[in-house]
Amino acid sequence: MTVDELIDGWEAAWSGKDTSAFEAVIAPDLHYEDPLTDEPLEGFDNLARHAERLWGAFPDARLERTGARLCDERFVAAPAKLLGTHRAPLQGLPTTNRFVVVHCVCYCELEHGRLLRVRAFFDLYDAATQLGVLPARGTLGEKALLMLRGFGLRANRP
Repeated sequence: MTVDELIDGWEAAWSGKDTSAFEAVIAPDLHYEDPLTDEPLEGFDNLARHAERLWGAFPDARLERTGARLCDERFVAAPAKLLGTHRAPLQGLPTTNRFVVVHCVCYCELEHGRLLRVRAFFDLYDAATQLGVLPARGTLGEKALLMLRGFGLRANRP
């Protein structure tokens, strides 16, 4: 299987909502993490549970390629976007019924033609603003949030 076929299979597994599809593309001792995982996930079963939580909250979720994949013999960086409508609670977040588009990059380590390590990078703050949970960047609401967090406001200096 080529690298493109492998990553296409990874994206199809996330989009197809069938956990068994992951088995064709991941190594048995997969190591996976993203901004929503508290700690790295190990193996198929943990990845499957993570995917099922996403699919439960975003039943129309899909992962789509957005650009060229950069790879060598061992590593690949695959840009994509995750799209979906938030239809059910997720990790304490009540349903918003909002459609989100979250751009991400999956940085993967390959072993024997399978994904051994996958780390997905995406802007969690942007996802939260699309869901209406956090204020948009540059707004008064964001400034108030930063003040509450202890960052304060600075006066413009000449």
